[in-house]
Amino acid sequence: MRSLTSPGAVSPDKASAAPDVLRSFWSIPAADVLSALQSSPSGLAADSAAERLARLGLNVLGELKRSNVPKLLLRQVASPLVLLLIGAALLSFALLDPTDGIIILGIVGASALLGSWQEHRAATAVETLLATVGVKAFVLRDGRQTEAAVEELVPGDVVLLSAGSSVPADCLLLTSQDLFVDEAALTGESFPVAKSPGPLPADAPLGQRHNVLFLGTHVISGSAQAVVVHTGRSTEFGAIAARLRLRPAETEFEQGVRRFGYLLMEITLVLVIAIFAFNVYLHRSVLDSFLFALALAVGLTPQLLPAIISVNLASGARRMAAQKVIVKRLAAIENFGSMNVLCSDKTGTLTEGRVRVHAAFDAKGNESERVLFHAFLNASFETGFTNPIDVAIRAHRAFPLDGWRKLDEVPYDFGRKRLSVLVDHGGQAALLITKGAVNNVIEVCSTAELADGTTIPIAAARLEIERRYAALSAEGYRTLGVAVRDIGAPGPIDRDSERDMTFLGLLALADPPKPGVTATVEALHQLGVRLKVITGDNALVAARVGAQVGLVAPRVLTGSALRLLSDEALPVAAEATDIFAEVEPNQKERIIRALRKAGNVVGYMGDGINDAPALHAADVSISVEEAVDVAKEAADIVLLERDLAVLEAGVREGRRTFANTLKYVFMATSANFGNMFSMAGASLLLPFLPLLPKQILLTNLLTDVPELTISSDRVDADWVERPRRWDIGFIRRFMLTFGLVSSVFDYLTFGVLLWLLHASPAEFRTGWFVESVVSATLVVLVVRTRGSLLRSRPGRALLSATLAVAAAALAISYTPLGVAFGFVPLPPLFLGLMGVIVLGYVVSAEVAKRRFYRGVHR
Repeated sequence: MRSLTSPGAVSPDKASAAPDVLRSFWSIPAADVLSALQSSPSGLAADSAAERLARLGLNVLGELKRSNVPKLLLRQVASPLVLLLIGAALLSFALLDPTDGIIILGIVGASALLGSWQEHRAATAVETLLATVGVKAFVLRDGRQTEAAVEELVPGDVVLLSAGSSVPADCLLLTSQDLFVDEAALTGESFPVAKSPGPLPADAPLGQRHNVLFLGTHVISGSAQAVVVHTGRSTEFGAIAARLRLRPAETEFEQGVRRFGYLLMEITLVLVIAIFAFNVYLHRSVLDSFLFALALAVGLTPQLLPAIISVNLASGARRMAAQKVIVKRLAAIENFGSMNVLCSDKTGTLTEGRVRVHAAFDAKGNESERVLFHAFLNASFETGFTNPIDVAIRAHRAFPLDGWRKLDEVPYDFGRKRLSVLVDHGGQAALLITKGAVNNVIEVCSTAELADGTTIPIAAARLEIERRYAALSAEGYRTLGVAVRDIGAPGPIDRDSERDMTFLGLLALADPPKPGVTATVEALHQLGVRLKVITGDNALVAARVGAQVGLVAPRVLTGSALRLLSDEALPVAAEATDIFAEVEPNQKERIIRALRKAGNVVGYMGDGINDAPALHAADVSISVEEAVDVAKEAADIVLLERDLAVLEAGVREGRRTFANTLKYVFMATSANFGNMFSMAGASLLLPFLPLLPKQILLTNLLTDVPELTISSDRVDADWVERPRRWDIGFIRRFMLTFGLVSSVFDYLTFGVLLWLLHASPAEFRTGWFVESVVSATLVVLVVRTRGSLLRSRPGRALLSATLAVAAAALAISYTPLGVAFGFVPLPPLFLGLMGVIVLGYVVSAEVAKRRFYRGVHR
């Protein structure tokens, strides 16, 4: 349901502009509804619509999520640890120790400003990108058809809808033509509902209001004009959303972040309680012990992780936009990088999508002008959703339509797989013309027409028809059947009218593979992404196209075979299948769920009316800019070009983003953790605190600065070569390995300062501060890559920030600021020995990294 709960801001008292008289608007004539809304069939004036929008608010369901600096800043300081620190600082003021209080508040404020500034930049960038793929509605303003953002619609607007359109609000039908609407999201009814204008009883239940279109539903076929009556939270769907508080399902990446948070919470809680208890037991100041334990907790907690994730995702989204990939839901970027199975339709993605008529044949396989003409009549008069097949038929050859008129239509649906129109010529007997999937057309035929106009029983022609159909399919042609029936006196038709028809022949359509698509499929395979094709086309056509685009000996599973598989057996079968052919719309979602159940991170690319359920079910839902509204709304990612090559570039960028996010985790769990563990141990052994609380907070702030630039860092090729997923066990091993290396050198520093240099407490703290900050910043350059530090160059921003922080740590003790923090200038011997220890630590970390990754296949 994530596409139906788009963010926005409407206060409950403003959400409805409809007068009370319209409470049961479905029971009121359309003219009276328009009058009550001060509108007309030609819509609102633009200035009137703008005034209503300003007065009533946006047509949305929830709170509008704009980049709000005060809120972002508040979120940075809203964590329990930071609030405890603020409380401790205020306690320092109360105990007449304002210096420490000012310093603690200053550091907390600086950290919050850094994080909120980064998140604000990220949010602003994302808002700009989302504006490029927002869903629009066709609306009448000043009597002219124009496009408007869905959230800017107001009561009284007259909207124009066609197949694939999402219904943008609760509306009353003014006019309709063969209109069928999918209301499953609202009523649970799986079959499309016929809609037509006309008042109903006031007590008509929701499911029987055939003159109302509801927000959250979408048009399957036909067209309509409707006036908006209720918007936002005043709609039927808005009431449901308010009750259920619908929220998007948690992505795998978000689950990984949550599990990582639990790991840190457990470690931090145990350590902090133990340290506080031991320090109090050793008769140290309770306030100092509390502040020390609290500062340790802050040091152990990667406070900037939310900001780092936001910045990385927003930077990734900007880079993906440059590759013509627009990200609507940022968390999907990480899943995009983790994706190892991509399910895609065939038409327009693997093929050119520009269908061309190859030939028309009669029932005996002879080329037939009559078949072509009747297919043209059918394609010219249909008013359902625009599709490339009808466009191709009309473009192939234009026959004169003088004297022909349309009487009625039975729109295409995915159950019948047929489209019928009723026409007459000069007032003669009405003729029903049907075209559609060959087998589905044959099943409503009783006879077949030969070249001389005579007819024979369909059974006598069926073998030849099926042989020709199979031969064309094996050559990669999509083939349709065409049939007619003279029904005599004109009258309304329905699905039952499709019977006792005469089969005219076959229409063969060509849609060749895109140039370069084979190389793209191979590139995706090299990236560890398996392509699986899901199509409604027959198995022979699908297998032929699959082989043409590089699927070697593709294994095909048909929709009829899929129906026979249990939910337990399908994941195994789906894993082994390359092409799902002759698939019904409701089977797509089942395939996606089966592949996920088999342990895959599944992407689904769809752009049609029937793709929304599968898009919702996928880990990564992908659509294209020209997709129908309902598909574009459901998608996490929208491609500005319908091209797998664009998708390949997006996958690479998603993996770079994921890699940079994990780099921060590795950095936070290596030197930082080592330093905090060492400090905890030292506090139990030394007669004084190894670092004062304010010095710990400064250490934490300085070591965070380089990590803010991680989103622009270079990513090694091995990170992009195949999918990556969260592995908490791996992170735990990484933390223990590199935390241990860090602690060894910390204790070496303690020994040198105490026993070799005989440092005073102030010199000890200053020496260890310099060593810990410089080592923690330089080790970032080591842990950011699996390869050698000398061969994998960091990004310019990361290198500059690292060197600047190291220089600041060396210089601070010689400034008045250093005095405020309790630091003292260090003699050259101190600095020289600290430099030797840092160099030894960096070399040891490099050696430990090689051993750690030896035999680790990631």
